[in-house]
Amino acid sequence: MSTNKKTISFLIKLLIGVISFWIIYTRLSSIPQLKEQCIFWFSEPDMYLILLVVLFLMPVNWGIESYKWKSITKQIEPVSYSTALKSVFSGICVGNIAPGRAMEFLAKIVFFKPENRPGVTVLHFINGMFQMLITVTVGLISITYKLNQHQQSSSFIYAVLTVGILMILFFCWAILNVSFIQQKLKFIKWFKQMDDAKHIRFSKSLIIKLVSLSIIRYAVFTTQFYLIYNSLSPNNNIIQVFMSIAAYFMLTSLIPMISVIEPAIRAAIALFVFNNSGDNTIIVVLASTFVWIINVVIPSIIGYVIILKEKIDFKTARVN
Repeated sequence: MSTNKKTISFLIKLLIGVISFWIIYTRLSSIPQLKEQCIFWFSEPDMYLILLVVLFLMPVNWGIESYKWKSITKQIEPVSYSTALKSVFSGICVGNIAPGRAMEFLAKIVFFKPENRPGVTVLHFINGMFQMLITVTVGLISITYKLNQHQQSSSFIYAVLTVGILMILFFCWAILNVSFIQQKLKFIKWFKQMDDAKHIRFSKSLIIKLVSLSIIRYAVFTTQFYLIYNSLSPNNNIIQVFMSIAAYFMLTSLIPMISVIEPAIRAAIALFVFNNSGDNTIIVVLASTFVWIINVVIPSIIGYVIILKEKIDFKTARVN
């Protein structure tokens, strides 16, 4: 790169870091009694072991996601596992900038050849649908269970089931008809660049592989939440807790998050789904916050280090 390009690249990277970590700081500072509760949590010797286990599960969580990403993009452009890992972590960092992590794909696609990026963009959203398929399916079961416990009317439960099943059917349809979607998107200038010879199709074996990996990943981050929640509020009914966790992950995945007020939205959802547990507000909020710190904030730092180290020409968004 020329000196000017290097300067522009450095300034853009700096801007990404400032915006991303300012948003993270804003989120953390809006959580009441966070410092006091952290001091209390870390004053217990057993908590360090729990923290180590949950921290260990973080690279497992994103390692599985990176393997999924490598597997799903192989049909357009094969990349190494380390490249897929860099792509995913960079996406986590940049995803903080916009509501609903809408900019995540922009950081992920720069690790692919320019001519392949429109197709990889399609695969980014389809990859998310595989995880959403599991999250919504398990969450729908949990919400139905909780509504039935609260003796809600049958018509309301059926309405919730209908909406949930329609979402699941849409995800299945999109996965099975991705080449059709690929062609229909060509009215957008960005997607006109897609190579017609590279139709995106999912074989039966690839679908089974991606669904299986999504289930394993779901089990990983659900276990993380349970370990932290149970350490803050032990002796709970394990079925009730896991049902609440499943409902929490479904709702936080479906409800658009506005960056600066994300903690408030997550806290409100957590309080809603855990309302039958008898725990106080701060415990529920802290459990969701700790999971977010471990699974988003720490990977964002790793992602930003990767962005700083990579030589990216932002004029073409190309990794050299």
